[in-house]
Amino acid sequence: MTSEWNYQPPTNEQILKQRELAQRFGLSPAVCLLLVRRGITEITDAQAFLSPHVRNLHDPFAYPDMSIAVSRLEHALGNKEKILVYGDYDVDGTTAVALVYRFLERFCSKSCLDYYIPDRSEEGCGISVQSIDYALTNQFKLIIALDCGIKANDAITYAQDNGIDVIVCDHHKSDDELPPALAILDAKRSDSTYPYEHLSGCGVGFKLMHAFAINNNIEFTFLKALFDLCAVSIASDIVPMTGENRILAAYGLRQLNQNPSKGLKGIIGICGLSGKEITIDDIVFKIGPRLNASGRMTNGKEAVELLIAKDLKKAREKSENIDQYNDDRRELDKKITDEAYALLEENPRFADEKIALVYHPDWHKGVIGIVASRLTEKYYKPAIVLTESNGFLSGSARSITGFDIYAAIESVKDLLENFGGHNFAVGVTLREENLPLFKQRLEEYADQYMIEEQMTQKLDVDVALKFNELGDKLMRDVKRMQPFGPENQKPLFCSFGVRDAGGSKLVGKDLEHIRLELIDDSITSPVQAIAFGMAQYFDIVKSGQPFDVCYTIEENNHNNTVSMQLMVKDIRKIVVSG
Repeated sequence: MTSEWNYQPPTNEQILKQRELAQRFGLSPAVCLLLVRRGITEITDAQAFLSPHVRNLHDPFAYPDMSIAVSRLEHALGNKEKILVYGDYDVDGTTAVALVYRFLERFCSKSCLDYYIPDRSEEGCGISVQSIDYALTNQFKLIIALDCGIKANDAITYAQDNGIDVIVCDHHKSDDELPPALAILDAKRSDSTYPYEHLSGCGVGFKLMHAFAINNNIEFTFLKALFDLCAVSIASDIVPMTGENRILAAYGLRQLNQNPSKGLKGIIGICGLSGKEITIDDIVFKIGPRLNASGRMTNGKEAVELLIAKDLKKAREKSENIDQYNDDRRELDKKITDEAYALLEENPRFADEKIALVYHPDWHKGVIGIVASRLTEKYYKPAIVLTESNGFLSGSARSITGFDIYAAIESVKDLLENFGGHNFAVGVTLREENLPLFKQRLEEYADQYMIEEQMTQKLDVDVALKFNELGDKLMRDVKRMQPFGPENQKPLFCSFGVRDAGGSKLVGKDLEHIRLELIDDSITSPVQAIAFGMAQYFDIVKSGQPFDVCYTIEENNHNNTVSMQLMVKDIRKIVVSG
């Protein structure tokens, strides 16, 4: 863990705003301070934040090319042209394909609508030439590309030259030259004035269907049935939990808990979540990884088959298959992660290098993105993991807070065959002979743009609390800030000068966790807390001396009894100066 906490006491101005919000909404002072510190200071903004509503979704026709896209889709449906819904093999891509397919299937025959997910090993991500050949052979006239396409200039040129129109629905950054698609829906294009640029790929697909519905007087109710797919996409793709994403995720969570689609109901059952309140964390750690496992281990098409399933029995069968893929993925993930750790630690220069880069020709391409994330977590450095694929080195990069890995990789694009992604995650393909120079130039870039401060993990503490401020009301009020995610992270609290109440003990198979009973000078009955993987702090806890603790507030549901529990993120010894 880290002992570096980033905490600033509230300013007088923040305290005044906090009191104003508390008086208006009757919320706990701590939650009102959280709102203020997240830039939500006005009453109307707070109302919109605390009660996300679809009326605050933006007009989909504000997207550049939306009118062109809707007109072309209407033409295809009216003339019974064959439409191919295309998406990448990750959760965002497969949920996007399922969303558009499920919406459009009510307006055309099955023979006129199909979907395509590229094979990770054979085709890689994005629109492949093989997929265009498939479309030509099967006489498709329109391709709707979801979560990809913004950099597929060659493949889209090939499609357009052969009489196939392409509508791109993407959320990634483009190259300087846009592809020659009929319509490009991407809020990150340089000429876009769309008010929100952080939608997931599935979210952009939703906006296309919303625009089509508006143009054809289709009730919004039909779109509401697709919110659960949006929520799964938003949580899994780790896009900002702000603006339209927050609205779609909030409605999607409600649907996941009340009336999920047959496919998602199947995966919810496999995850052991039936009858429980599903949260964003459940999507991130349980639902999303299982859906991703299909594309990682075999082909993402099976995930789409699950997500469009109309029969619960079939959905359960597909879910069991996908669950097995996830088990296989976990074994492979652990093996490759351990091998990557060993390679890095055998490198005598690694301690001085700012980027963790590893390559092995036999690693499974489907899990290297996960491995890159694990390297970033362990070493707190940007990480790039590469393997051999179709004669090239192909891999994934992940980054740390404050360092734009996309910009770093873009700076060496002359060495690359292909790349794409965003600030924190990038996919990359290069020739093996370019690897030494690729690594050298990235290190030079990091030397220039990465400051030492960025390489130390910090805990951004939101609010300091006395233990008497904890309680059921605070827990309920914190829940009103959900859904949590990037740019609306789960609140991080700290308490200073706490003590062991006497009952703290080591738990777990290897006694690696601490179950804590804590008090401070404001209470006498202990607060319950858990510190996973923090056995190294047990001596501090049992020393009899006060210490500081950093934590999130969680609901603990045991035997149908809900109670508050602190999830400890760090324990800090108090150093007395002099």
